[in-house]
Amino acid sequence: MNQIIKNKLAKNWFKTLQEVFCKEIEELEGKSNLFKITNWERGNKSNEGGGQFRIHNNGKIFEKVGVNFSEVYGKFSNKFRNRMPGGDKNPKFWASGISVVMHMKNPHVPAMHFNTRYIYTSHGWFGGGIDLTPCIKDEKLKKWFHSELKKSCNKHNKNYYKKYKKWCDKYFYLPHRKEARGIGGIFFDYKKKNWEKDFSFVREIGISFKNIFREVILKKHKIKWTKQQKEIQYEKRGRYAEFNLLYDKGTKFGLQTDGNVEAILMSLPPLAKWK
Repeated sequence: MNQIIKNKLAKNWFKTLQEVFCKEIEELEGKSNLFKITNWERGNKSNEGGGQFRIHNNGKIFEKVGVNFSEVYGKFSNKFRNRMPGGDKNPKFWASGISVVMHMKNPHVPAMHFNTRYIYTSHGWFGGGIDLTPCIKDEKLKKWFHSELKKSCNKHNKNYYKKYKKWCDKYFYLPHRKEARGIGGIFFDYKKKNWEKDFSFVREIGISFKNIFREVILKKHKIKWTKQQKEIQYEKRGRYAEFNLLYDKGTKFGLQTDGNVEAILMSLPPLAKWK
């Protein structure tokens, strides 16, 4: 299979998944046409791709949810190319992906994050992950969430869950706070051993996230909450913002490759507080 076909298949999957997620979110909210849709282009002088981000604010379940798709290409800057695998051999790149961030109205429902991507420089690789950030501890939810991820991983490789869970725990850690961002999940990157098998795993993770966020919301969104619990949520969101601005790879990649700033910063919560 040539590289153009691989790129197209990955891009089409990410775009399809954007539609699937948005439809599921609208069904949960009980309304259609909820999202504010913004199309954007990369590059001022030539066609270098772009994307579409969809935002929904102030719903009955979602205080803010963003579902972003992008396909961008061009050349890395001289400063950035050496930081990317394969960039030292060829400054040209192609990248496509989908990113979802959910900040909930009810503090009993955790913030949820998902992304998958495919990048090609002098070689190609997949990356992505799923993680939850509760502000109220729930060991039963944590156990269920990780068991669902393990089931999805085990369909492809019995070693994936342990490996990607460990990677997630390491990645979503705030060194300056000496604390984890949430309850983890799975995280993977530079996945390039077998394109067909890797793409199959990436599709599995996408469908798994749809099922997970629906189940979590249906279980939790009607639980009564207090003003104090909402304040705890605001403080936890502050930690979320700190991580995304200081450490997140996707944020850095987007800003370093002239992506759309509003789409990149979509992950930030609508309201956060610091003591």
